[in-house]
Amino acid sequence: MRGLLCWLVLLFLLQPWESQLQLAGPRCHTGPLDLVFVIDSSRSVRPFEFETMRQFLVGLLRGLNVGPNATRVGVIQYSSQVQSVFPLRAFSRREDMERAIRDLVPLAQGTMTGLAIQYAMNVAFSVAEGARPPEERVPRVAVIVTDGRPQDRVAEVAAQARARGIEIYAVGVQRADVGSLRAMASPPLDEHVFLVESFDLIQEFGLQFQSRLCAIDLCAEGTHGCEHHCVNSPGSYFCRCQIGFVLQQDQRSCRAIDYCSFGNHSCQHECVSTPGGPRCHCREGHDLQPDGRSCQVRDLCNGVDHGCEFQCVSEGLSYRCLCPEGRQLQADGKSCDRCREGHVDLVLLVDGSKSVRPQNFELVKRFVNQIVDFLDVSPEGTRVGLVQFSSRVRTEFPLGRYGTAAEVKQAVLAVEYMERGTMTGLALRHMVEHSFSEAQGARPRALNVPRVGLVFTDGRSQDDISVWAARAKEEGIAMYAVGVGKAVEAELREIASEPAELHVSYAPDFGTMTHLLQNLRGSICPEEGISAGTELRSPCECESLVEFQGRTLGALESLTLNLAQLTARLEHLENQLANQK
Repeated sequence: MRGLLCWLVLLFLLQPWESQLQLAGPRCHTGPLDLVFVIDSSRSVRPFEFETMRQFLVGLLRGLNVGPNATRVGVIQYSSQVQSVFPLRAFSRREDMERAIRDLVPLAQGTMTGLAIQYAMNVAFSVAEGARPPEERVPRVAVIVTDGRPQDRVAEVAAQARARGIEIYAVGVQRADVGSLRAMASPPLDEHVFLVESFDLIQEFGLQFQSRLCAIDLCAEGTHGCEHHCVNSPGSYFCRCQIGFVLQQDQRSCRAIDYCSFGNHSCQHECVSTPGGPRCHCREGHDLQPDGRSCQVRDLCNGVDHGCEFQCVSEGLSYRCLCPEGRQLQADGKSCDRCREGHVDLVLLVDGSKSVRPQNFELVKRFVNQIVDFLDVSPEGTRVGLVQFSSRVRTEFPLGRYGTAAEVKQAVLAVEYMERGTMTGLALRHMVEHSFSEAQGARPRALNVPRVGLVFTDGRSQDDISVWAARAKEEGIAMYAVGVGKAVEAELREIASEPAELHVSYAPDFGTMTHLLQNLRGSICPEEGISAGTELRSPCECESLVEFQGRTLGALESLTLNLAQLTARLEHLENQLANQK
């Protein structure tokens, strides 16, 4: 009963201290402040003394302007170890802080004050724990309350904390060592070291500490003249600019930082200064590259559905369509006149090896159909055959099977991917021996229909190509080689007819193959020539000549007969005249 009465008396005596701190005046405006209390809860602090310290903290809190943008408060306690009661980021309401302090249970062990200062410096005042970043210039204040001599070194770690901008108040009670307090505190020592005779008198420090933190809110008076932000400091204020601006000499107005003037932006075209730093900007018709500095002419052909049948040429803010030499752009500005007078036997050798991969093989089929689009496919015009090769060779359809472009394109789309190896030499042999035979649909050599072979591959051949590449050209086949990705240039040149520059095409990947069409379209149309030394005459022209000769001979025979009849009649008339004489 006596113990309970003592506690009631103690609480009654403590209440005025809490109220006194709270009612000493209006709640002070401290401006932004990060405040951490470092509380000694060693075994030397007796329970009723710790309770006094608890009430002291609560009363001090009630006199502060607490909030996320004002004073942030954290509390740690220590003995032989350090414990965070709550960090700076934990609470924005005073009621929540008071509840955590009232629930505080003392550690009751040794007195490792140096360890507590180190924790406050490295952890409690870190941005992760809720302290504002150093560039915001928010004051950091630590209040250390202890009743004894530290059991570890404090001078060195306290000096490190002060060097990091932490202002330290050292409050000693009863048995506290004055030398240790002075080693911990910030200068001037007479303003940062407090020694009270007992925990009962600790409220005296609270009143003095509160008066030091409190200041008139000069920013709130509206006469500061700061262009951007006004920041309170004890008894004064200072102006602060937004990010990307610098304070002028008048210490009030702000000027945007011209990062471009530093001369280290490396922008190819233009530098634009922004609050976040320099930004490179490209002139109209150009795009900024991934390095953030260089510019490239905008390729509208890749960015829009241009619809050009053959070639799209980007011209700054616009684009135009082109046709191969010898062919005319149509009125729609996109399509070109077809190769109507062309008659070609065209065999396509398509690489179906494993390295191509299914999705790219679909692109290859689309590419083949784009070639078919500009040909006049018909039995009398251009005939198309398709051969796929990998470790073996397969005729997908011969020259004589389909008579229209639509049929050829549908057959191309139906081709199934073979995979496996790359036997290009075997494919060339198959083309020479079978694909251009009359049995497969090729027209007789007597008609002089150009024979064209187009080999499409993405890698090195696994067999020899030299013999059958040479044999194809000896047979009068105009050879074209299209390489993609890892295709070997030497092999492409060996496959192709001369000059290689006109018969070899290359694309770095399957997605960029379409630009090769402009080279192939103009070459395959026979009116523009397929290869040197190849006579390009239409079979229709040959048939017309035969028909013309037949008609001429018939007319001559008729004229000869008529002439003979006329001669006979003249002779008869001459005889009659002679008899009359």
